[in-house]
Amino acid sequence: MADDSFKDYVLDQLKGLDEVRAQAMFGAFGLYHGEVFFGIVADGRLYFKTDDESRAEYERWGMEPFHASEKQTLWTYFEVPLDVLEDDEALTLWALRACQCQS
Repeated sequence: MADDSFKDYVLDQLKGLDEVRAQAMFGAFGLYHGEVFFGIVADGRLYFKTDDESRAEYERWGMEPFHASEKQTLWTYFEVPLDVLEDDEALTLWALRACQCQS
């Protein structure tokens, strides 16, 4: 079962971003800004959508992509660094950047 307490923490940290919601999906939560799917909350971790440019920042922090299962890795979603997660202003900026990433 998905961890509601961590999801609630993430939503609270993103309070500076209007129209953010979490929707249950496959034992995790998808994060939406309006209709834009930009993040995943799974197993006590937060992942944001990336593109070639933004992914480099996640890699500099040593972050890993989202492993949906043993056989499936979503290379466009990377874990958000703890320092960013704990700073609501920085997290909001990273979330906005994730919302701008194209599929």
